Formats: sequence, structure tokens, C-alpha cells
Amino acid sequence: MSLVQQLAEQVGFYSSYTGTFGDQVVAKEQAQRALLTAMGYQLDEGSLVKSVNDLDKSPWRNMLPAVHIAKLEQQQHFIKISLPKTAADILTWQIITELDVEMTGSFHLTDLQLFDEIQLDDVQYCQYQLPLPALAPGYHQLTISSGGNTANCPLIFAPKTCYSHQQASENKIWGYTAQLYSLRSETNWGIGDFTDLNSLIEKSAEQGASAIGINPLHPLYQNNPAHRSPYSPSSRCFLNPLYIDVTAIANFAQCEKAQTLVNSVAFGDKITQAKQSELVDYPAVAEIKYQVIDLLFEDFCHTSATLYATEAEEFAQFKQQQGQDLFRFATFDALYEHFRAIDEGAYGWTHWPKAYQQPHSEKVLAFQRTHAHRIEYFCFVQWLAHRQLNAVKQTAQAKNMPIGLYLDLAVGCDGSGAEVWSDQALYVAGASIGAPPDGMNPLGQGWGLTPLNPVELQKQGYQPLVKALRCSMQYAGALRIDHILGLMRQYWIAPGMQADEGVYITFPLADILSVIALESVRNNCVVIGEDLGNVPDGFSQTMQDSGLLSFKVLFFERWQTGLFKRPEEFPVQSMVTVSTHDTATLSGWWQGRDLQWRQTLNLYPNEEAGDQDRNSRSGDRQMLIAALDDLNVIDMAKAPQQDPAVMNTELSIAVQKYLATAPSHLQLIPLEDAIESQEQVNIPGTIDQHPNWLQKLPVTLENFWHTNSVRQIAQAMNKARPK
Repeated sequence: MSLVQQLAEQVGFYSSYTGTFGDQVVAKEQAQRALLTAMGYQLDEGSLVKSVNDLDKSPWRNMLPAVHIAKLEQQQHFIKISLPKTAADILTWQIITELDVEMTGSFHLTDLQLFDEIQLDDVQYCQYQLPLPALAPGYHQLTISSGGNTANCPLIFAPKTCYSHQQASENKIWGYTAQLYSLRSETNWGIGDFTDLNSLIEKSAEQGASAIGINPLHPLYQNNPAHRSPYSPSSRCFLNPLYIDVTAIANFAQCEKAQTLVNSVAFGDKITQAKQSELVDYPAVAEIKYQVIDLLFEDFCHTSATLYATEAEEFAQFKQQQGQDLFRFATFDALYEHFRAIDEGAYGWTHWPKAYQQPHSEKVLAFQRTHAHRIEYFCFVQWLAHRQLNAVKQTAQAKNMPIGLYLDLAVGCDGSGAEVWSDQALYVAGASIGAPPDGMNPLGQGWGLTPLNPVELQKQGYQPLVKALRCSMQYAGALRIDHILGLMRQYWIAPGMQADEGVYITFPLADILSVIALESVRNNCVVIGEDLGNVPDGFSQTMQDSGLLSFKVLFFERWQTGLFKRPEEFPVQSMVTVSTHDTATLSGWWQGRDLQWRQTLNLYPNEEAGDQDRNSRSGDRQMLIAALDDLNVIDMAKAPQQDPAVMNTELSIAVQKYLATAPSHLQLIPLEDAIESQEQVNIPGTIDQHPNWLQKLPVTLENFWHTNSVRQIAQAMNKARPK
């Protein structure tokens, strides 16, 4: 084994992995070299030898681990410590709890359990078990001292399992999923907004639904609205202000300048054009929305002391609660806007002058002073978004929805964005998270998301993850974690290499699941893990043991013969759906629309693969009908035509009835499936070749509820899964 391979193994990179098709894929040393370099390692021979030795000896030379997580359920708690044998006989400890309570104590080393020792460079090191007091769940800080040496580490006390789905509801429940931007309504300005979401909550609750799942609401780039993928955010800790309903802002009706602008003929034409656009015109929507919000911000600044004192106090509290994280995020947005005005091609902080590429640089501090008013504006829009989304949460609670909002946490952040700029040590610049080749994407996938460095994540006591979870969980009764496999191992693609040349790296799954459980319980939030793709043996059981719901998609729940699994095979601890944003809709699948797109976009590795896909779809349709008939959920006299395939409502209802028989706790129905749309939301592996994240629903929200298929599906759901 070469030194590079040794170091890669120590850092956590897999030397090989088993592919989806059962083949053994060996990691290329070229990829290992590029990724180690991106992580900051020097790869000359002397540096390699030093890094390998340092990593090998660090568990002994470090008095404390980077972070320690204790399970609340355990009767006794211990932490492993390491000390030179020459250390003083007395060890003192101090714990500062999350509530700033100080606890102290001391031990004679001879009273501690010694469980291992080693000789390193003429020094004898001993590892002991240090007893810990029982603490309340939360994030604490431990410091130990012995013989003049001091060390500290975060100390996290967490429950074993997440907030239970049974705590949310004892019954099997159902709901809808929606792409918020896709909602058409009589009132929005060309993109679905938080008022539309509120309406969706109200109407679906009246239908008997218990949850509304939506795409990630993370912020993208306010000054670059064409960057549209909700899974490629600037940060996972704030909200996308493009979803703000401008007309619902407190001072909209009273602001003369805003009213004059909005009621002008030219502005009215812009709203009409944005509304009538077949696809979401993000730049047009951003132009009209932010033009008005700018006026409302100035009005608020001048009148808040007299007309909006309550709102001004609320805004001040919001800024105080969000602290430096909000201020730094707003600074980023102000800088992004500033440098885009100078150079339209400055897409992100790596295109800024060097002096502005570090968040604490003198130039950035000076910018914060000279542009304080504009930074305040970006804080203001975050407060508006928070206020409107929080109102949606309150509506769901008032309607007694067991789940209410079901939000989505993206797997990572765009490398040009605020989060990477704010904490560059945490990220591995140049590398990309992705997925290896599989049945859906034979060429593999590169998502363009900059990966977290798992070592640095531990050093920071998992706080970046905590903040991301809290941002979503504060509004949600359930949170879906996208590509949860990435919490155990992530597929990294090295700079300049192809998606099928990636390397897996280990993440501290047990610790991360504990953090998720702690935040889940604190926020009364059910957690769903998207465990699709190349799932290692035992992973789904690990998720269930931690209280997470598994993610079951009809199209993927099949035996090797191609037969669809009976719904009774699904676990109780799961969420079930027909399709997702990354798959064909039911109508698109039935009629082969997804196969047409794959062929058009050259997504097959060869012509034979395309032929095989198309030839097998006819048999797939037969097997689906057979499965529905077997459970007696379809009237065969009304079954849809198979050759050529024609969609009908009988199939729509039958498939939902089929899944409703599953013991799965939650069933979600995409709005696209409810109205029998054939176009899928996103085709993985494409950007502009397909209208990803652009398509509006073909019906308005007001008319959605009168659609025949929607009414019949709701009736079927309330019979099979009564609230």
C-alpha cells in the first residue's frame, strides 16, 4: 500500500466499493491524491510520512476526543482520555452546561480505570475512562487539566431515538407534496409563495390531509435568480426570500410609493407577464418582487418608530436571536450584489477580489461599516420570510394537522455561496458530492455541492449541522433529509474527474444520528431519511433503530424479477409515495415520457441500454396492473390501455389505494400525480437541457381542488387512512 493510499484510508476514504450492479469498483489513486490535496494535505514524501504518523498517534497524544456524545439512556457515562504517564496524579474537570451552569470535580488518576497504554517517542501514554455526571440533553463543554496540560471538547447528551411518528399521530396518515415555486394562483406574482402555501395547508386540511411536503426552502442567490435548483443552496440556515408574498408584508397597503408602483400600468403588465409565463421566469419575478420590497424596507425604516413599533421590536428580536450568523449571511448577500454590479460574471465569492474572500478580513469589516444599511435590508428580507413561513406553521397547528409542514433538507451547499464563504475550513473546496452509476443514471452524478470535511465537522461539535436542522425544524412537523446515505458515507468526485470516478469517504454516522435525534425531540419533528440508491446492508435498520422513517418509492420497491413488492412488505416506520421530484410522474412513467427524455438527452451509456429500457417498460406496465389487480384496488373493466399506453384516472386512484394498504405511517401524493401530469420536476444529470425546477402546475391552486382525480384520490385516502 502506498503512502497516499495509507493516508486516504486513515482519513476515511474507501479503497473500493460494491456498485449497484454488484461490481467491485476500486478507487483510483489519482482521485485519492486530488481529494487529499483539496482537504489540505501536502503529498510530498516527507509530508505524507508526517501526516500518516500524526494521524496514527493522535488518539494518544490528544487528551480528549474532538467531540463526545453520550446517550441519555445509559445508566453511567464515561469519556476516554489520554495522558502521559508523567502527568500529575490529580486530574481536574469542569463542565459548562448549555445553560451556563458550572460543574467541577477532580480525580486521582489511580482511581480511574486504565484500559490501555503505549510507548510513543520515549513517552508512555495511558488511556483512562473518566466518569461523567448525568446531564440534561443538550450541548455542553468539558475541560480537563492535569500536570499543566489542559484540553477541552464539546460534550453532547442526546437521546437514542428521534421524535416518534406515533407521537405525531397514532393512525396511518396521508398528505401531499408540492414544488412551492410551481403553484399557480390568482394572487401570486408568477411563482408560488408563502400565501399559496398557507392556502394549500388550509384546503388540504379540510380534505383530511395531515401533511404538506415541499421542496427545500433554503436561500439561493437573491442577486442571481437564474440559479434555481433548491438542492443547490447558498446556505441551509436561512430562507429563500423569493417565496415572500409582497402583498402580505405589513406596510404594503400603507406605503404610498409601493402602491403607486404596483398600480402603474407598466408594473401591472410585468406582473401579468410573469403570471402568464408557461415556465417560472425567476429573473422577472425577482425584478418585480425585490423592487417593491426595496420600497417597503425604506418605508419601514422611516415609519417603524411610529406606525410599526410592534413589528420593529419583532425585527430587532429576530436579529438578536439569529446573531452573527444572520449578520454574516446578510453581509455575503450585500457583497454578492456589490460585486455583481461591477462584474456580471462574479458568480460567488471566489470571483471577488482576494481581500474580500475571507469573512473576517479588514476589507469585509470596512464594507460592513460602509454598507450597513444594505446589510440591514438583507436581514429584513430574512425576517419577512421567517414571519410568513411561521404563519403557515401556525395555520397547520390551528387546523390540527398531525404533521403540518414536511420540509426538505438539502444534502449540501453550493461552493460559491454564503455558507462555504463563511466557514472555509469546514468545506473541501473543488470537490463535489455526487452518486455513483446506478440504474437511473448509468454515468453517475455530480451535484456540484461542496462537501463538508467530516474531521472539521467533529472539531466544531457538529454545530453547522445543528444550525441547519434547527432552521428547518422550527417550522416543520417532519423533515426529510435528502440523500441520508451521505451521513454514513459520501461519494466525492475529485476536481477535474468524471462522476463515475468518485471515491466514498466515511462520515461519523452514529454521532450525526444522535445530533439529529436531539434536535428532532427538541422540535417535536419526525425525521425521514431518503435512503434510495446504493444502500449498504444494515443501513435501513440503523436508521430505524434511531427512530427515522425510511423512504419508499413505488417504482423502486420491486423484486429482482421485476415484480412489484406487496405493500405489506413495507415497514411501519416508513413514508411511502409513488414518485419523487427526481423520477417520472405516474402518468409520465406509464406513457414512457421519461424514456423519451433520456433518449433525447443522451443519458444512456449506449444504444443497447436505451433499447432495453424501452422494451422492458411494456412488461413493467403489465406487472403494475397485475399487482393492483392482486390487491383488488383496480376495476379491471376500467384499467387503462397498455399498448399504446394511455393514462387514466382509474390508474391514478388504484395506485394510491395500493400504497394506502401499506403499514407505512405516512403516504404522500405529489400534486403532479394527483392531477395526472406527465412531466417530471427534475431529470438528474441535467441542468438546462430539461426545464428542471421551472415547470408550473397546469391548474391554478383555486381549481386544483375541483379536479376530478384530486377529489377521488382524497376520498380514497380518507377511507384507507382516516385522520
